[in-house]
Amino acid sequence: MAPQFPLRLRERDHWNFFLTIPDMDRSKVKINSVKGSQFLEPLFEFSGACGGCGETPYIKLLTQLFGDRLLIGNATGCSSIYGGNLPTTPYSSNRDGRGPAWNNSLFEDCAEFSMGFRVTLDKQREFAVELLQKLADKIGAPLVNDILGADQSTEGGVALQRARVEQVRGKLKGDKNGDAIRLLGVIDSVVRKSVWGVGGDGWAYDIGYGGLDHVLASGKNVNLLVLDTGVYSNTGGQCSKATPLGAVAKFAFGGKPVPRKDLGLLAMTYGHVYTAQIALGYNDLQSVKALLEAESYDGPSLIIANSHCIAHGIDMSRGLDQQKLSVECGAWPLYRYDPRRAAEGLNPLQLDSKPPKIKVSEWAYTETRFKMLTKMLPEQAQHLMERAQETTDAHWRFYEQLAALDYGKNGKPEAK
Repeated sequence: MAPQFPLRLRERDHWNFFLTIPDMDRSKVKINSVKGSQFLEPLFEFSGACGGCGETPYIKLLTQLFGDRLLIGNATGCSSIYGGNLPTTPYSSNRDGRGPAWNNSLFEDCAEFSMGFRVTLDKQREFAVELLQKLADKIGAPLVNDILGADQSTEGGVALQRARVEQVRGKLKGDKNGDAIRLLGVIDSVVRKSVWGVGGDGWAYDIGYGGLDHVLASGKNVNLLVLDTGVYSNTGGQCSKATPLGAVAKFAFGGKPVPRKDLGLLAMTYGHVYTAQIALGYNDLQSVKALLEAESYDGPSLIIANSHCIAHGIDMSRGLDQQKLSVECGAWPLYRYDPRRAAEGLNPLQLDSKPPKIKVSEWAYTETRFKMLTKMLPEQAQHLMERAQETTDAHWRFYEQLAALDYGKNGKPEAK
């Protein structure tokens, strides 16, 4: 321990120096790797979440990968407390003064709220395209054609599109024509935007599931990120449909008697929904790949992220180790389901984790939410843990069979 004030003065100079270090050029960074993604500037920092929170690293990574073209519709819960505890916010801006657009509506309507962003953006882009074509003689047909045919699948392509938009602004600056004024109001919509609904399992599995299902069924290009703690974290630790079998939570003091809902499997049954289950603590590269693939997919996507929580009764400095154990016992299989693969005659489902190598109890009994039942109701605890092992083994075998299906030349599954 040392007096704080002198240390703070010294560290203030260090912090000011740190702010002068230039950020990497996004268009030149290989972002599809763990190392490359961490060169990108995070636009989410100093959140004030619980120390060691398992949710915030996913949001930080989201802002690094998609930056200031990110639009987030947020579900009320932990992510709205640490994300929008006004008058402060952890969402920041870059040196150009741009940052993610974030808004919070209600607990239950996050998915529909986020789809509203997408519908609005699509309509604005449609209007901008109409005006660009109408004003092609004034703006220049080559520039208009370049904007309408722009490839924005990479950060470099997005940067070029933004440069073209600035050219349009320059050509129409001071123009009093009504169409020119209207175009300037919507011209930013021709730059690719990334729309994400973000919330916890209480929203996605329970109270907002109907809306989430509606958005997935719509076919709209909306990405949904579920920060799955397996419990209603923000409201005191109530049991949710994501709570694992055998875990103790409010309204499940005798241990959760049934397995957790398989939200990813429900989404995959549509066939057109990009779906992934990820865990930074087991495979951080898979997490990066899943987020990038979901965003590149022109349709709905669902990412279910393993998020350790203080409500689990763990040492929060070892949260990533807990994630790893949950994957190694098979309770949290990692996978990616990409509908685009079926068109190539490939199985859309890829298992990204290895077969279970430890027992479920070797993970579960390192967490108080499971261990406490052995003290209160030891026979019940043993019974539920035996069931948890049986259902986990069966679940893994089922996913192995799905991943082994041969899709053949016609893109339809055939048993081997």
